[in-house]
Amino acid sequence: MPTPARLAAILLALMTLASCQVGSGFTSSRAAPVLNGALQIGVPPGYCIDRKASGESRDTAVVLMGRCTDAMKATPALITASIGQSGSAGVMTAGGPALATFFRSNQGRAMLARSGRASDVRVIAALGSGDAFLLHLQDRNAGEYWRAVIGIKSRLVTLSATGTEAVRLDPNQGRKVLEDALAALRSANKIPA
Repeated sequence: MPTPARLAAILLALMTLASCQVGSGFTSSRAAPVLNGALQIGVPPGYCIDRKASGESRDTAVVLMGRCTDAMKATPALITASIGQSGSAGVMTAGGPALATFFRSNQGRAMLARSGRASDVRVIAALGSGDAFLLHLQDRNAGEYWRAVIGIKSRLVTLSATGTEAVRLDPNQGRKVLEDALAALRSANKIPA
């Protein structure tokens, strides 16, 4: 089991990934390889990857997805997938109670906050969902949204489903979008639900 300091270091590295540009345009494929095929990013129905806004470094990646232009039935949402370095999924062995405690701490909330200030984030709920850990958050800058943390092929992956300044995402719809993104991620990597 990782120490709280190790847990914080790994999660901080994942949450603050720096990335470089990798391509342009949207793709509507149901899965896309990242990090030279180390894992697949699953794309829920109705959403497309924005390759122009997504990026990879040598050992980490950030993938942004939005509603496809021809998928007007899909909920308007921004889905962000952040993939940590190889071995980063080890923090998941801490288990749900330890993760919940960490994310409710000042250090954990500061890590989750868009501003980096713990006082800007409130953890509404922290709960397990199979092999994933879900966080329902209220962020002063991002509003109310859902985030998931899961280990895939030894890498820590976080997913978030948010709205935009122009179009807010209802929390219930946000959780559904997040659950759909988790299901697509599991399916793309052949992980049983």
